[in-house]
Amino acid sequence: MNRNHPRRPRIPAAARPTLLALTLAGAALVGLTSACSFQDAQCSDGEYPAASVGSSSGGACFSDDEEPSKGFVRYPKGKVPKHVDDKWDKYWQKHTLDANGNETS
Repeated sequence: MNRNHPRRPRIPAAARPTLLALTLAGAALVGLTSACSFQDAQCSDGEYPAASVGSSSGGACFSDDEEPSKGFVRYPKGKVPKHVDDKWDKYWQKHTLDANGNETS
């Protein structure tokens, strides 16, 4: 026996299924808690989404330091969609904004 390398302790056979279950449960927990980060963002970092005036199906992203182009308006504060199919994205699929950013339907 080589004394320079200590032997790794052996895991008893009875404990192996428990260890496997804990490993799999931990991996599942990591996957579930990180699911939010996999959602598609409406815009890239440094941008904000804007609605197309009078349309419930159009929109665009603009740099945080610029106003929206003609034909687009900012979403009302507190009603800005962050991710595809989130609460506000679904809401704005059925509602529109006028040129002043007021809801019209």
